[in-house]
Amino acid sequence: MFKIMLGALWRPWESFIAKGLRSRGGRYLSAMGDADTIFALSSGHGRCGVAVIRVSGPSSSSALCSLAGPNRRLPAPRTAVLRDLTDPRTRELLDRGLVLWFPGPHSFTGEDSAELHVHGGPAVISGVLQALGSLPGLRPAEAGEFTRRAFHAGKLDLTEVEGLGDLIHAETEAQRRQALRQMAGELGRLYQTWSQELVRCLAHTEAFIDFSEEEMIDGGVLNEVDECVARLESEIARHLRDGRRGERLRGGVHVVIAGETNAGKSSLLNALCQRPVAIVSPVPGTTRDIVETPLDIGGFPILLSDTAGLRDTPDSVEREGVRRARERVEQADLTLAVLDVTELPRDTRSSPSFLTGYLRDVLNAGQDPGSGLGRCLLVLNKTDLLTGEQVDGLRGVLSPRPEGLPPVCLLSCRTGDGLGDFLGVLQEQVETMCGNPLAGAPSLTQARHRSHLQQCCQGLAQYRWYRERDLALAAEGLRLALTSLGRITGRVGAEEILDVIFRDFCIGK
Repeated sequence: MFKIMLGALWRPWESFIAKGLRSRGGRYLSAMGDADTIFALSSGHGRCGVAVIRVSGPSSSSALCSLAGPNRRLPAPRTAVLRDLTDPRTRELLDRGLVLWFPGPHSFTGEDSAELHVHGGPAVISGVLQALGSLPGLRPAEAGEFTRRAFHAGKLDLTEVEGLGDLIHAETEAQRRQALRQMAGELGRLYQTWSQELVRCLAHTEAFIDFSEEEMIDGGVLNEVDECVARLESEIARHLRDGRRGERLRGGVHVVIAGETNAGKSSLLNALCQRPVAIVSPVPGTTRDIVETPLDIGGFPILLSDTAGLRDTPDSVEREGVRRARERVEQADLTLAVLDVTELPRDTRSSPSFLTGYLRDVLNAGQDPGSGLGRCLLVLNKTDLLTGEQVDGLRGVLSPRPEGLPPVCLLSCRTGDGLGDFLGVLQEQVETMCGNPLAGAPSLTQARHRSHLQQCCQGLAQYRWYRERDLALAAEGLRLALTSLGRITGRVGAEEILDVIFRDFCIGK
């Protein structure tokens, strides 16, 4: 039975190992002796003061000596040395720059690696790359190949690889903090901790199945497995109930400006962007399509969308714009419902009920007005058309905020009055949705993480269901859960389960 179960566990990973990887203690090593030596520009393209060219692979040392090695000597490891870089074919001087030597396994990729820090002119970069390409055994790197080799060498798990990619593409402070935390391995360590507990649970269950009849395994071991599974299921479910904070922070909070025609939606977009992104006109229905622009609000990323005014219209083009606007509101993380303040009833005491009806139309198209208000911010625009007394009276009615209404902001896009207060409220809303990337447990950042964790929970639920019915099928649930976690980090193997069985039970001594 144990051999059968072990074979079932191993089969999902055969294709992974067939790609040139071997599992040793959860860290993957590629057959580097047969690998090509690759090179590429690792810094950004375009003119710059310094450009970094990276070389990685078994021929890195000979390549470095060919271009920058007087008497074919390598510099001391991890020490920057100023060298002349010459074309190995013509011995023509290409540039004078810093070279560094990183012998494996103490390098980013785990292989022998070298870096050439040259001047960032296009001609210099091109000349050095052509010189490297002329050497035997060297080829240009494919996209992401350095990081792929780092993963194969066990230098990074998949979550750290994703964190590195997020850091490269981070545009706001909050994105940078979250990416750094993930690249440092916090998310991977959390999942690895759960994986280790699942390995132990599966090993104990398999051992009980195979050896309990011989009285080599205490029956109480399954009670410990039950407790561990229940605890893991609770922790993972709590991790999943994060309101998509990490995913929102990584991709940006989708904020949609919606409302009736001529309410000032495009003016609000331009005011937030501080440039004329959208056309502003007194003619109703000017905006007919979605106008998008990314923004940084207090270090948090948002994708701001201006939409067509919501109204019934015989114009087929505008009608399509209204349809897209309603569709975008349904998909939005946060909706800025804009209203011309002069449209409010003269009796300010009727304003709360009027605004509730307005939000019903903007957010829900006739559905329950209470749904969706938590992801809405009500913007009353054109306060410059009211007297100071009218504005104060309206503020008195809306403060404290009436029950059933989202936060309300009064402002004038024309004069800028109230815009600062509105930005403060908007930042507070966005920060609540994204959370503090440095506080608490690391958040989910990828949709694939969420999918695999949900599959993991299904495996744990399968264990509980079959626990008293069929222990072999219950163990299969644990195996499904473990495989799902392993797909997040890229680290799991049958050897780990064997290690736990023999270590914990000393079977066969």
